[in-house]
Amino acid sequence: MTSRDRMLTALNREKPDRLPVTIHQWQPFHLKNYMQNMTDIEANAYCGLDASITYYETLPAESDTWKAVTTHAAGPNCDILDTVIETPGGTLTCRHGRNDMTTWVIDHLIKRPEDIELLARYQPIPVLNRAGAMAVYDRLGDSGILRTFICGAQGGCWQDACELFGAESLILATFDDPDWVHAFMEILLSQKIRYIEENLPGLPFDLIETGGGAASNTLISPELHEEFCLPYDKRMHAVIRKAGFPSVYHTCGGMCKITHLIAQNGCAASETLSPTGVGGDIGDDAAARQVYRDLSPHVALIGGMDQFHLLEQGTHEQIAREVHRLYDIFGQNGGYILSASDHFFNAPPENLKAFADAARDCV
Repeated sequence: MTSRDRMLTALNREKPDRLPVTIHQWQPFHLKNYMQNMTDIEANAYCGLDASITYYETLPAESDTWKAVTTHAAGPNCDILDTVIETPGGTLTCRHGRNDMTTWVIDHLIKRPEDIELLARYQPIPVLNRAGAMAVYDRLGDSGILRTFICGAQGGCWQDACELFGAESLILATFDDPDWVHAFMEILLSQKIRYIEENLPGLPFDLIETGGGAASNTLISPELHEEFCLPYDKRMHAVIRKAGFPSVYHTCGGMCKITHLIAQNGCAASETLSPTGVGGDIGDDAAARQVYRDLSPHVALIGGMDQFHLLEQGTHEQIAREVHRLYDIFGQNGGYILSASDHFFNAPPENLKAFADAARDCV
C-alpha cells in the first residue's frame, strides 16, 4: 500500500498492510530548527512517516462593513499584535501575543454580550485559496492525506467561542445566561456552515478537523459538553458529510468521560487519545482499552503518542515499546492511525525516525 492508501484504509475502519504512523502537523519552529527548513511533506519523507498534511490558507476577505487593522510591536521575548475592527454597529478590539512557537490571546475580541451581534451582521466569510489547496494535494501525491480546518479561531463552535470570549467567561455564562451562549453558538455555526458550503466542495481534502481541546472533559463537564457542544457538532458534521468529506473530532485533553458523546456527534474519526503526560486522561492500559471499546465500533481513531516525554525526550527503545503498546490496544484490528497526540517543538529527527521504524513492525 502507499501511505495514502494505508491511511484512507484506516480512516474507513478497515485493516491496512501495517500500522499507519504520522504526526499532528509540523510546526515552523521545528522545521526551521531541526529539519533544515524542509517543507512538511519533505520532513515526513525524511523521517519515514505517512504524511498527514494540513492546509488552511484564506484569501483576504473584502468587506465595507468589517475593516480590520492590525499593528504589532516587537518585544524581547514576543511580539504583541493589536487588532481594531470597525463595523457600522461599533468597534471590536483584541490583542494577541506571538513568538517563534505559537500565538496566544491576551485580550478577547468579544467583551460584552451584545458584541456577538457584530459578528453575526458584519463578519465576512473567509475564502479558501483553492489553487493553493490543489497545489499542495498535487505535491503530496500518494505520500499521505490532506486535511483542513473550518473557519474561525478554531474548528469547533465551543472552542471558537472560548478563543473569542475566554474559556472561564464562557463557562460562567452557561450558568448565568445559557440562552446567550446558545445564541453565540448559533452565530458561529451559521458562519461555519456557510464557509463549508461555499469553499469545500470540489476540493481533494481527505479529512476535515473540528472540535478542540476546550470541549474536552479536562475543561468542561460532560453535561456542559452535551448541551453546548454536541448539538452544534452534530449539525456541522452533517453538513461536512453532505459536502462529501469525513470529519475528525479533535479533543486534545480529557475524553474518557465524553466518549459516548463523541460517538453520537457524527464524526468519522476521533483524536487525539492523549495520555496524562500531555494533558489528557488516558492514564493506563485499562483507560485506553475502555476508550477503544467505546469508540472503535463507531469511528476511526488517531493519536496516542506522548510527543513530549517520548518523541522529544525518550530513547529509541522507549519509543518502540510505546508504539507496540498502542498498536496492541488500538491498532490490531485496523481503524487506527498512530500519531503524536498534538504539537511538538524539540523532537530530534532520529527519534521521529525511530517512531516510524517501530510502526513498520506492526502488521
